[in-house]
Amino acid sequence: MRKAGILVLISLLGLPFLLFAQDSGNPDVETDWDDFSSELYVTGDQSFIISLGVGIPTIFINNGQIINHQITPPVGGAGSLVYNYHLSPSLFIGFDLGLKFLPTIGGNTLFLIPVGGRVGTQFSIWRFEFPIAFTFGLSWHNYLNFGYFNIFAKAGAAAFFRVNSEWSFGLTANWCLFPEWTSDPAKNVYGNILELLISARYHF
Repeated sequence: MRKAGILVLISLLGLPFLLFAQDSGNPDVETDWDDFSSELYVTGDQSFIISLGVGIPTIFINNGQIINHQITPPVGGAGSLVYNYHLSPSLFIGFDLGLKFLPTIGGNTLFLIPVGGRVGTQFSIWRFEFPIAFTFGLSWHNYLNFGYFNIFAKAGAAAFFRVNSEWSFGLTANWCLFPEWTSDPAKNVYGNILELLISARYHF
């Protein structure tokens, strides 16, 4: 009877060690981020991108001639909020809401508020992602008491580093075209602005 009690006591004391040994043999359910697949996206994946940086007026064309755009200093501010929806691992669509302000030689400020739909593609190398996108939409121009509404177009590329499953950070460069058309074609102006932005992208 005493021997049986000792055996039961030993069994109870050894039970935690057996359970620990059994649990340690099973791998963790969550895989390490370093083991992710080369295809980071599937259909239905979404992301928001917040970008801040500078807008640089480059080439302004009037009646076929390059003109002085009267914007000085030659750098203004720029920012955007972008939403992407993935149709496939490499193809996405979305929308782009932006804001630009450019100081003029007279001490005033030109404001541009573009809103448009976008489509793009991207490829990845390890944790680095390189999206290329084209945006087309409408833009509100405001300068002093002058307001103007017209189309705009933007083509851009970016380089992101994927920090984890939710966040990536990188640099974005966009070339933006803002036409201003009047009743007199000789006074039409086509403004080109380069954006250089620091971007943060949230994936969900």
